[in-house]
Amino acid sequence: MSRYSLLGIAGALRQGSYNRKLMREAARLFDPAEFTEADIALPLYDGDVEANEGIPPEVQRLADQIAAADAVVISTPEYNGALSGVLKNALAWVSRTKENPWLDKPVAIMSAAAGRAGGTKSQASLRLCLTPFRAWLLTGPEVAVAGAADQFDENGRLAESYQRPLSELMDGLRRAASYRTGA
Repeated sequence: MSRYSLLGIAGALRQGSYNRKLMREAARLFDPAEFTEADIALPLYDGDVEANEGIPPEVQRLADQIAAADAVVISTPEYNGALSGVLKNALAWVSRTKENPWLDKPVAIMSAAAGRAGGTKSQASLRLCLTPFRAWLLTGPEVAVAGAADQFDENGRLAESYQRPLSELMDGLRRAASYRTGA
């Protein structure tokens, strides 16, 4: 079995966020992989900053991590029916870098939220935001963890009811990475 490089992006900044836990569970199920957690605590996009100072180093680092990864997993919370502002900001900044690191990159998206739908609207808005990048977006199975506060144990393990779809999604992501890398 080949060892891939997997980049995880949690759309929440809080270290204990449910989406960070979900991203880490995805990485555990994707294994074996060299797993890197992206840092999206970036300055707000500002065209004047870009014009006067160029791309901030932390933005270029994120773009380079995306480019270097064999696959990317993104876990997004849902705020007001859409993806988080910090995630949208990170995507906006990366879109300004010289190369498109997302082109044909296998990407799996998922969400965890307090509500009954588990963040399905945030996933739809994230798909819209990723479409111009021409990433290889996996279409399913959909992983939307509803009532997220009750779906992780004290060790950060996801409830059994979500293990199968998350495993299937990671299997699909691994197959896509294998196809893309020729491994």
